[in-house]
Amino acid sequence: MKVGRITLSDRASAGTYADKSGPEIERVFRDCWGNGEELEFVSHLLPDERTEISNSLRRLADEEDCELIVTTGGTGPTPRDVTPEATRAVIEKELPGFGEIMRMRSFPNVPTAILSRATAGVRGKSLIINLPGNPKAVGECLPLLIPAIREGIDHLRA
Repeated sequence: MKVGRITLSDRASAGTYADKSGPEIERVFRDCWGNGEELEFVSHLLPDERTEISNSLRRLADEEDCELIVTTGGTGPTPRDVTPEATRAVIEKELPGFGEIMRMRSFPNVPTAILSRATAGVRGKSLIINLPGNPKAVGECLPLLIPAIREGIDHLRA
């Protein structure tokens, strides 16, 4: 299965610090996917620019044929956090349950998790999911989503 992963961070894309969330996505998938299906990752590291994010999502879905596209970062309330808007600009159907379950999972430990605006949706045959930008949050939230991701992809393959 081809998986697109996009890390969204002005500082990481400028080389100020290393991308830790993107590699964490790959680690979690390799540890949790477990159905024997080969995973191929296509990685992008972008600044928090809405047009660039939307263009990358379109390219991964329409040209790279990624069945799953996972973003990390840019889901907070600051003016530079534009990942949900860029995602909504390209999806055909929104799946808000992904963001809801991540906020519910994170809230008991991090009460500010309710500030996350993460969402998910479908573009063509691609499932797109926004994850938090914190590697620890990725490690806590992503495993919860694997069953729904698997089911969603099965539906999109049909």
